[in-house]
Amino acid sequence: MRILVTGIDGYIGWPLALRLSRRLPKAKIVGVDNLARRKWVRESKSTSAIPIQGMETRLKAARANGFERISFQKLDLTRLDEVHDLIRRTKPDLILHLAAQPSAPYSESSPARAHYTQANNVLGTLNLLWSLRKTGLEKDCTFVETTTMGIYGAPEIPIPEGFLDVSRDGKQDRLPYPGLASSWYHMTKAHDFNNLYLAHRQWKLKAIDLRTAIVYGTGTVETSVHPHLATRFDFDFYFGIVINRFCAMAMIGHPISIYGTGERGKPFIALEDCVESLVRIAEKPPAGGFHVLNQFTEIVTITELARLVEAAAQELNLKCEMNWIENPRSEKDVHKMAVDSPAFQRLLGEPKVRVSAGIREIMKRLLPARPVIENHRSAILPKK
Repeated sequence: MRILVTGIDGYIGWPLALRLSRRLPKAKIVGVDNLARRKWVRESKSTSAIPIQGMETRLKAARANGFERISFQKLDLTRLDEVHDLIRRTKPDLILHLAAQPSAPYSESSPARAHYTQANNVLGTLNLLWSLRKTGLEKDCTFVETTTMGIYGAPEIPIPEGFLDVSRDGKQDRLPYPGLASSWYHMTKAHDFNNLYLAHRQWKLKAIDLRTAIVYGTGTVETSVHPHLATRFDFDFYFGIVINRFCAMAMIGHPISIYGTGERGKPFIALEDCVESLVRIAEKPPAGGFHVLNQFTEIVTITELARLVEAAAQELNLKCEMNWIENPRSEKDVHKMAVDSPAFQRLLGEPKVRVSAGIREIMKRLLPARPVIENHRSAILPKK
């Protein structure tokens, strides 16, 4: 089996490659990345709280610890000729497409970054799809993309897995859920869904759209084997998810900054469970069709998260306060999210990690990183 992992240098991509190697030892895993995430975080005057190595050192450590058959190529997915050559050479049976500029705040911060995000994300996916078509692999390769639950926006109805059953004038149909994304980044994933679905209808492409929730955690079983196998942990305003930023604030005694009332429900999944679900797809890809799965395990409000971080900080004898501030984002102040996920629940089964335990693990892991976080304190707060 030949597996292409895009975004292998990323937060999810690297742990995913390691687990694929362990669980599918006969598979050939080809990873590609343009290494841009490191550049974006430096631009934000921040860094990973957990030290990460370059890809050459990572691969050497992987081989030394029994993770075999992982290769890496630096590649920009927006360059069609390079992508076509990659697909022609590797002939993947499965593409796990994780490469993207993933930050909503980054995409919202300037016209140049909005343009870059749209071009980078949408063209990268299109180039992969058309390269499969040009090499005649569109019916043989399964294409899996981690998009985002942010496509759905904040509806008052229960969120389905990708499609809505609609009745109008006595007639019924099953239609794709509209792209109601609230940022230029999230909208790129709505575009990707439409392009994936079009490729399926036109070319019979086998595809899975994993609507990924907010992913948290400092690593997986595999990344804990050796320090050089660690994955990144961002805590800045642009690339640090809300749990990361709250934990970083608590680490340095900065009040936990809650936007608005903090009564918006958000979907979450631990890195451990996120990686596991992707590997299970690799172990048993679908025979065909087009599938949308809501990849989440819990809905938690922002205030609830802050309370959990506060409790974890107190266990470590850290002073922790909360501060409600004006929301810099354009979104509903209160939203009780309800989500259907029967297909994803069948895939994953019982989650291994819950948010409460995950936050306690993050706080313990970050203790040695307090000086790093303190040195980048200004990067945590909202940008004006």
